[in-house]
Amino acid sequence: MDEASARLIEAGTPVFRRTTIALAAAGFSTFAVLYGVQPLLPVYAEDFGVSPAESSLALSLPCAMLAIALLVVSPLSEVWGRKPVMTASLFASALLTIVAALVPSWHGFLVLRALTGLTASGLPAVAMAYLSEEMHGRSIGLSMGLLIGGNALGGMVGRLIAGVIADHGSWRLGLGTIGVLALLAAIAFWRALPPSRRFVRSDLAWRAVPATFGQHFRDPGLPWLFSEAFLLMGGFVCIYNYIGFRLLDPPFSLSQSAIGAIFVVYLAGTASSALTGEIASRLGRRKVLWLAITVGLVGILMTLSQNLWVIIAGIVVVTVGFFGAHSVASSWIGRRALRDRAQASSIYLCLYYLGSSILGTAGGWFFAHSGWTGVVVFVGGLYGIALAIAIRLARLAPLRTT
Repeated sequence: MDEASARLIEAGTPVFRRTTIALAAAGFSTFAVLYGVQPLLPVYAEDFGVSPAESSLALSLPCAMLAIALLVVSPLSEVWGRKPVMTASLFASALLTIVAALVPSWHGFLVLRALTGLTASGLPAVAMAYLSEEMHGRSIGLSMGLLIGGNALGGMVGRLIAGVIADHGSWRLGLGTIGVLALLAAIAFWRALPPSRRFVRSDLAWRAVPATFGQHFRDPGLPWLFSEAFLLMGGFVCIYNYIGFRLLDPPFSLSQSAIGAIFVVYLAGTASSALTGEIASRLGRRKVLWLAITVGLVGILMTLSQNLWVIIAGIVVVTVGFFGAHSVASSWIGRRALRDRAQASSIYLCLYYLGSSILGTAGGWFFAHSGWTGVVVFVGGLYGIALAIAIRLARLAPLRTT
């Protein structure tokens, strides 16, 4: 590998723009297919005759499958390469989403959603590893923020399209439209992303894989960052899973289109992830993480209001806080893990999506028994623990590259 080919990518260069556009398209595709079903959970409950908690399986099941598969896919990317794994992931998950829109039975639909989560696993951790390898240290915070911004944009557009089309047509047409957009994003990614220049292919020794994962739990900081992913994502998904049920009922009685439109607030997450990532690169992640979590906690409490506009403002604040915290924590993983970064990223994202699956479904129990107040108490508790962990991380002795 010559010096030119090993050069790190810096912000402001043409290759930086190509890379961030490609990975933003990838994040858009993955989050659209995963989370486009979220505003449709009340529709599934009515259409298939299932409970709110059961309807949440349309989201929780693929997230669980994705979380587990991440632990296998990231080592495979060390052999097959970053771009090939991500490209295959994007095309497969888009095609499965299109097929899922055509399946008539609830259980058949869930099987396809689970397979979508399985195939989608080839993007998140591998993308983080790609950025950690290819980006200059001064640019990784911004690039990771832009990747997460693409995630936020995909989540927003997917939810908005699904909600509006379901209200005026059918949920199947909405989900199929998401699949087609994800397919177009996969093509854009395949054409735009530069091949890895610093990736070093390695032989896959499965017996050695547990050790490469285990070393990260011996670090004094990484396990706490992993736990942040579980708590923050789980709480965030709870808010979005069940707010639709609340707003469909009196005194709000919103339409499915109106609820889908609320997800436009994901634009705030897009801006927050990039901005917070840049601030964290300048001021230090330990100084920013706890503040972003505090912002999210304030937003959670705001949703207790009986005023619709205050509730929407609360959702905006929650979204800003969550994506800001996720941007900081995920970029910190890449800087803290000095080796086997794909595995470190996959552990973080495994717990991230397990939080979405386990805690996102658990929130349905609180909603069924205590209404929205129960959801707020549950999620507020999760964010309170996350805040305590962030304060602990702020006192952690830094590594040379942290």
